Amino acid sequence: MGNRILLPTLAAVTAALCVLSLAVGPSPIDLVAAVKQLILGLTSTEAAIIGQIRLPRTLLAVATGASLGLAGAAMQGWVRNPLAEPGLLGVSASAALGAVIVFYGGWTLYHPLALPLGGIAGALVSVLFLYALAGRAATAHTLILAGVAVNSIAGALTSLTLSLSPNPFALSEIVFWLLGSLADRTTEHVLLMAPFVAVGTAMLLSAGKGLEALSLGEETAFTLGFSPTRVGVTVAAGTALAVGASVAVIGAVGFVGLVVPHVLRPLVGHSARRLLPAAAFGGAALVLAADCAVRLMAPGPELKLGVVTALIGAPFMLALVLRLRHAGMR
Repeated sequence: MGNRILLPTLAAVTAALCVLSLAVGPSPIDLVAAVKQLILGLTSTEAAIIGQIRLPRTLLAVATGASLGLAGAAMQGWVRNPLAEPGLLGVSASAALGAVIVFYGGWTLYHPLALPLGGIAGALVSVLFLYALAGRAATAHTLILAGVAVNSIAGALTSLTLSLSPNPFALSEIVFWLLGSLADRTTEHVLLMAPFVAVGTAMLLSAGKGLEALSLGEETAFTLGFSPTRVGVTVAAGTALAVGASVAVIGAVGFVGLVVPHVLRPLVGHSARRLLPAAAFGGAALVLAADCAVRLMAPGPELKLGVVTALIGAPFMLALVLRLRHAGMR
């Protein structure tokens, strides 16, 4: 399937899920009437539900899903390994660590940008450390082991930070936040996250041609006028900005960057350049669908978004590992 068909299809699916996201929730509303009231600036309960609760949640789902899907596709092309993914390789855990340190230090009281900046710093350090640890020609096993190491270090430091927290209520809030959720997010969260995600997304999309050349080998990439180092810096910085800001605002949401590129790669002819925009739309659609599913479940405590994506992604990863093992035995 060419991008001329695939991208419009994914965009239409994402748009339909956005409408569904605005429509579903514990309070039944007339969506058309509520949107009209919101546009006209009328004050009503339905307009407030759309403008203050569901619209920010929908926008954050789109931004987060697009960031994770795009970052996963870019990282897989950068390290030339099909198992690369922000959550699996410790990028999300490190971003969460950076955000938790900011929480613990109370720096969010001084400036609201401290939270996304903490997440971005943690994600950037982990990406660079991972690349240095695994090496340029890392095998799947080496990359997974490096990711496990980064995940373990970030998880241990996060646990240490939480164990030192003197406030049990703050500790409980941070633990629930770490599970990943779009509940109780506002327009302020959207405005806080959007600039970083926009810049990171633009950087990752700009690396498409370089990743395409890099898939042919570093020497070939040099011949075609692309510096592997420059491509790597672009992917690392873009991933840190997009994923770091997303995790800092909504918590860790895993496996999106693993599932989406693998599903879409055959549909774009295994082209890294064509995969990037498709993965962004696919990631947005997946997170929107998961968040809608969370809200459509039986009444009671809302299931965390990160739990739902893990339930989807973990079996997928297991099947992928078994397939790679079977292919390696031939």
